[in-house]
Parts: sequence; C-alpha cells; structure tokens
Amino acid sequence: MQTVRRALYPGSFNPVHYGHLDIARRALAVFDELVIGVYVHPDKVDLFTGPERIALIEEAIGDDDRVRVASYNQLTVDYAKDVGASAIVRGLRVFSDFELEFRMALANRRLAPGIEIVNFIAAEEHLHISSSTVREVASLGGDVSWMAPPHVVSALARRFAELKSRGVSSSYMTSLGKD
Repeated sequence: MQTVRRALYPGSFNPVHYGHLDIARRALAVFDELVIGVYVHPDKVDLFTGPERIALIEEAIGDDDRVRVASYNQLTVDYAKDVGASAIVRGLRVFSDFELEFRMALANRRLAPGIEIVNFIAAEEHLHISSSTVREVASLGGDVSWMAPPHVVSALARRFAELKSRGVSSSYMTSLGKD
C-alpha cells in the first residue's frame, strides 16, 4: 500500500492571486494531495472573510479532487498534523521573504520535527505579486487582471465599491492586512 503524500499550503490568501495558484500547481507536481489552509485571524479585519477567500480559491482551482481548501485559526504545524500533512509548502518571492520563512521554518521544525518545510521559488512572472499589491492597486481603481483571476478581479471591484459607498477611505482599505 502506497502512502499518500499530503502537503499543507497555508496563507491568508487575501485575495488569492496568480502567484499563489502557481505555487499550488507546482506543489501538486510533488505531492499527491494539497490542503490549502486559509488562515483566519480571529482579531483581524480582512478585506474578504474566510468563507469568501475559500470560495475564491475553490473557483480558481476548479474541480481538482487532489486539492481541498479550508480555514483554520491555530498554529500552522498543529493544523498540518490535523489534516495529516507531512509537509508545509511556502512560496518565496524576494530576499526578505527568505528571512521570514527561514525563521518560521526553524520555529515550526522545533514545534513539529516530523513535518518538512518545502519552499518554492516564485516563478519569475509572479515575483512582484503580493496580495497587498493586488489590494492596493485594485482599491485605487487600477487594473489587476494580470495579477489575479477574473472572478477575483470582479470580487475586488465589488468589495471596494461597497467600501467606498460606505465612506471607507482607500488608505484604510489597503491597510486591512498583509499577505
């Protein structure tokens, strides 16, 4: 009997963009199954709710039965254990990502020595994309169609129109949270 290699790809995905989807696709070339874990911080106000982010990711992924999307709000290594993941997948874009990811990997290794950390270097065409960049450009009415799938672009336009109609400033909208 062959063991299923399952990985957890955690993040806030607020919103999901082409860089995230590239890392997920590449992780599926290495692992049999991928759980995309949407981290929902209980005290943080995000642009999209956990269920909204899950729906956006599921639509972007399509009907791939090797992928499951769910939210969590606990230590990532504990969630990885809960879903039976043997590895945590992370993406690296710039040098500052490496330092943060390195420190997180060391802490996670101490917390859960049996779970491997696997980092994928972002594809060159996605190096500049972050959720905060997508949010900021979209909040100011810029074109983000080259950074995120069409349904995400539409969701961003709806959300920012809704926030503007309520008198919420764009500076507040872009500071709702980081990746």
